[in-house]
Amino acid sequence: MRLFAPELAPALDLVDIHGQPIMTSSRGRVTLLSFFRDAACPFCNFRIYELTGRHAELAARGLEIVAVFSASQADVLRFAGHRPRPFQIAADPTSSAHELYGIERSLWRKLKAIVTRMPTLWKGLRLVGLAGFNTGNLMPADFLIDERGRIVEAYYGHDAGDRIPLERVEQFLARPRARRAA
Repeated sequence: MRLFAPELAPALDLVDIHGQPIMTSSRGRVTLLSFFRDAACPFCNFRIYELTGRHAELAARGLEIVAVFSASQADVLRFAGHRPRPFQIAADPTSSAHELYGIERSLWRKLKAIVTRMPTLWKGLRLVGLAGFNTGNLMPADFLIDERGRIVEAYYGHDAGDRIPLERVEQFLARPRARRAA
């Protein structure tokens, strides 16, 4: 079942690929909690590339990023984690965290992304190679979580390559702190 604002973000019982606990509850910072598909997903790996490139700027504005893949730790390390990332990445091989956050599956929406997001697909395939064609039907989702641990925005992807626009994250970060937490 999907989650909505202003629900309290469910706590995750995960560790990142380096063994550190994942903290989605607030520590005075807002969090972008991103749920990714398979570790070899070309759309997902391109988004990791984008988040890595924008991390310093977003972190300076108070944003913490947490990425959760529905894959084994070995697969996450092979693809998204093979280079150092400035944010936490976790493996969720049983998809239990994905289920907790109401992440959906859809073959139709996966095919839609392949057809309608060809430029991003090719950019992502350059990162993961042919393994990018062997992915499941899990959809992506992003959650903006405020300083108090409440969901401010739940963004469920309309297809396998649909993510919360970073412009919306920037707009959220630009709002005064009192209004963000309201």
